[in-house]
Amino acid sequence: MGLTAGIVGLPNVGKSTLFNAITKSGALAANYPFATIDPNVGVVEVPDERLDKLTELVKPKKTIPTIFEFTDIAGIVRGASKGEGLGNKFLSHIREVDAIVQVVRAFDDENVTHVDGNIDPIRDIETINIELIFADLEVIEKRIPKILKKAQLKVDQDSVFEYDVLNKIHKHLMDNQPIRTMKFADSEFAVIKNFNFLTYKPMLYVANIIEDEINDYDSNEYVKMIKEFAAKENSEVVVISAKIEAELSELDLDEKEMFLEELGITVSGLEKLIVRSYDLLGLETYFTAGPEEVRAWTFRKGMKAPACAGIIHTDFEKGFIRAETIKYDDLIKYGGEQGAKEAGKARLEGKEYIVQDGDVMHFRFNV
Repeated sequence: MGLTAGIVGLPNVGKSTLFNAITKSGALAANYPFATIDPNVGVVEVPDERLDKLTELVKPKKTIPTIFEFTDIAGIVRGASKGEGLGNKFLSHIREVDAIVQVVRAFDDENVTHVDGNIDPIRDIETINIELIFADLEVIEKRIPKILKKAQLKVDQDSVFEYDVLNKIHKHLMDNQPIRTMKFADSEFAVIKNFNFLTYKPMLYVANIIEDEINDYDSNEYVKMIKEFAAKENSEVVVISAKIEAELSELDLDEKEMFLEELGITVSGLEKLIVRSYDLLGLETYFTAGPEEVRAWTFRKGMKAPACAGIIHTDFEKGFIRAETIKYDDLIKYGGEQGAKEAGKARLEGKEYIVQDGDVMHFRFNV
């Protein structure tokens, strides 16, 4: 699908350590500001136990998971919107991502410096969010003079409407509120999509804690503060220990399971982060299953069958005829394709069918 989540955060909050754990890419993680200057892009597998169960059932020659992309973006400091630090690079890189994962420091460690000298997660969040707000204000303030005269004279109704929408957004931003917290009519989205507003991108907060609190982070006051802040803008929080996840990323599967068991957890923080980032962008998964391969495919929620077929190959979309479809749960319940068909659970769907998460599909096409 070509979608990516950008990982952002102030210097030394554990951002690059987290990215290393996600991708095992070895991006430089140094204890000084701007250790990450150019964005590092990593592709990760999206964990999905349904793919494992389909593999057990079908026994294909190979299994291919769906993937998701993370981008590690250079550290930001106060004044980035005016070019301070690596501000210009930060803003240009963050415009290219579809969602934002903001890593927030939720631990004390005198050996890891903080750019502001002490730990305050809300101040850190607001430092980044304010810079994004300033960047969006600059976009609007450059655009409004270009349409103001037409809007005032009411000679161009499109300009009048655009001016009204932008003015409403401007007032909201001036109250230090991100655009994603606003509600818009369908007609207003036509205006918004013309601008790559940074504060309109969905946001996921990651509270980075120390290893000792992995089973008791509810008592962490920093985590409480981050959750309370996120709740006000209907954003979510994933709590992880980047250091633990970095250690886990170096282990093989058996060692990882043993380590998780020793820690008293069943799912790693990274798996939660990957799944939540995937969900944040409104992404879902359908499957193809046969003796050659079982494969997971990413699609946007609401896509119709021909468009989903086109994810595999453009010819599938051009020559789409029908989609043989079985729900994942039915396929498992009835022991495979034949059993599902005998139970009347196989369907032939047409061009208007909206693909559902977990559909197991075989596309009929002719070109």
